Amino acid sequence: MHTRTLGQGLEVSAVGLGCMGMSQSYGPNPGDREDMIAVLRSALDAGVTFFDTAEVYGPYDNEELVGEALEPLRDQVVIATKFGWDIRDGAMAGLDSRPEQIRRVADASLQRLRTDVIDLFYQHRVDPDVPIEDVAGTVGELVAEGKVRHFGLSEASAATIRAAHATFPVTALQSEYSLWTRDPEAEVLPTLAELGIGFVPFSPLGKGFLTGTVDSSTSFDEGDIRTRVPRFEADNLAANQALVAHVRELAGRKDCTPGQVALAWLLAQGPHIVPIPGTRRTERIVENAGSAEVALSADQKADLDGLARRIGVHGDRYNAQHMGFVNR
Repeated sequence: MHTRTLGQGLEVSAVGLGCMGMSQSYGPNPGDREDMIAVLRSALDAGVTFFDTAEVYGPYDNEELVGEALEPLRDQVVIATKFGWDIRDGAMAGLDSRPEQIRRVADASLQRLRTDVIDLFYQHRVDPDVPIEDVAGTVGELVAEGKVRHFGLSEASAATIRAAHATFPVTALQSEYSLWTRDPEAEVLPTLAELGIGFVPFSPLGKGFLTGTVDSSTSFDEGDIRTRVPRFEADNLAANQALVAHVRELAGRKDCTPGQVALAWLLAQGPHIVPIPGTRRTERIVENAGSAEVALSADQKADLDGLARRIGVHGDRYNAQHMGFVNR
């Protein structure tokens, strides 16, 4: 797989791996830890060198899993993790990006990840109670101390990105972006391009929807995050089938999968964009990595660019509570 460069010269594989689902959010967790370790290590064979985790995934379990799996491969991979939540009794109790909390999280994450440096340290959600300049400055100090290499933000507004970047250079923004989530296009993407900041779309396959394997008859297990996402409510899911049907038809003509078309479209949006699809299966990692070889013509890209506008997307990407945490 070819590589791409995020901001500040951070080189990563063109397609990364979101590791969250190996520990939470998509139904019952895998029963065999060794299986997930094998899947994580197999990603490198597919050319994936960019791995994304967070302290809150589990919480803590996902960092520990990633740390154990990648310890023997540490010099070949880039590991991103995140701070910013107040975690109490194993659950999120709000936001906390105070400088002392950022430092505590960094030290704990280093231990769980079995490494002496975090390659990319994101603020998971913007904390309105802590000036972004204080956040950026604290991460800058951690960089100076050698504990962190790069600073990132997640789901931040264009104004917040500018303020943070003016204090300490931002390497990457991670936010949801896909064929059916186009929110960053109006203000955020132009800001990133102007400032030379990379973009890391999470849920680039629409939490599985854009693979074409989810329809109105699909049922989700208890604990699956999609049971709380308005877009996956029965009526909305049925209405959204028109969008994925269009992607499926194009995939058939190109002899690839719908998921590969969705990822290829993201990659075609700019050389600084690196999607991080998640999976628990090696064959899906291989499939997703193959999207880097799918070339879209100018006409095909333009057609997909206008897809959400023409067909429409039914339902929000989060419930009301979690929508309140984005674009701050």
